[in-house]
Amino acid sequence: MVFAAITGGDRCPDCNPILTFAVIQCFILAMVDANKALLEDLLKATSRSFYLTLRVLPASVRPQIGLAYLLARATDTIADTEIVPLAQRLEALQKLRERILGRWAAPLNFGALAEQQGSPAEKALLQKTEESLAVMQTFTANDQKSIREVLTTIVSGQELDLRRFAGSSAENVVPLATAAELDDYTYRVAGCVGEFWTKICRTHVFPNAKLNEKQFIVDGIRFGKGLQLVNILRDLPADLKLGRCYLPSERLDEAKLWPETMLSPANERKFLPLFHYYLNQAESHLAAGWRYTNTLPFGQFRLRLGCAWPVLIGLRTIEKLRAAGVIELQQRIKVSRGEVWKIVFQSLVRSPWAPAWRRLYAPAVKAVDSGGELA
Repeated sequence: MVFAAITGGDRCPDCNPILTFAVIQCFILAMVDANKALLEDLLKATSRSFYLTLRVLPASVRPQIGLAYLLARATDTIADTEIVPLAQRLEALQKLRERILGRWAAPLNFGALAEQQGSPAEKALLQKTEESLAVMQTFTANDQKSIREVLTTIVSGQELDLRRFAGSSAENVVPLATAAELDDYTYRVAGCVGEFWTKICRTHVFPNAKLNEKQFIVDGIRFGKGLQLVNILRDLPADLKLGRCYLPSERLDEAKLWPETMLSPANERKFLPLFHYYLNQAESHLAAGWRYTNTLPFGQFRLRLGCAWPVLIGLRTIEKLRAAGVIELQQRIKVSRGEVWKIVFQSLVRSPWAPAWRRLYAPAVKAVDSGGELA
């Protein structure tokens, strides 16, 4: 009834139209603020590590990056709800993509999908999709365009994955075919995020800084690819149990390995050289990510920290994976919370001094990189 009144449904002839418009504006702003607060709660619940990064970012880009992350998590949750038939998940992804692009006007209701979630945070994420989409309308047209572009690319990668691995199982593992397919996948689900992050920050945080624009964007894309490749290598045992293998068959064939048995102790001597090859590749991408971090203007303290933390956590993960055998890999290697806080503390202490800051990045193996000198 209140909404009907302020929009004119029950308005009397003597009402002041300027006052009415002001009331409408206050109502809309209150709703937007409530939705932003809700989204912050969802960010806390869905990703403690990313929320740490988000909180340190400059306020001018925090809402855009946070919203894009939440919507990407929503699409990822839909894609990963394996109890729901494949066709239904693809349909839900298509509807959400069309809603994000503004081509679908009807509000989405993912209540049935939400009920299938074991995580309360992911359940709430799907239930509050419309609230997330409402926040996007508060951004500039260019920011909305950037968010839509990155989410469209991410969803295309998720849809490709669902179709690629349809019918796979632990007994019938489906690998990617070529290195090009792996590179394409890491771009679609993460490299494009580095590109999006770069555009948003360039627009709002340091629009006038002089830097090598082309190299900066390339390094941003590689930054995202590196983080995704680390995730792929860390999650290899879990993915194999689901019938998915992101290591290309062309490389497996060269090593005389089969996805179903590659993690057998009997194959460790053949598997580890291949695994380390991809660890080196991930480390090379993270080296580009560190160069990206140091390309940022030195005065951008918050943004440098927000970029440095995932690079340094990714590097620490690689170190742990490099030291593991096939038995240890089955336990899902991860960086402890204590190690994360150590990285955060050391970066905060060293950030005012460039030489000390640069020593934070100390890979065990020097990455091969042809994209320029690393800072």
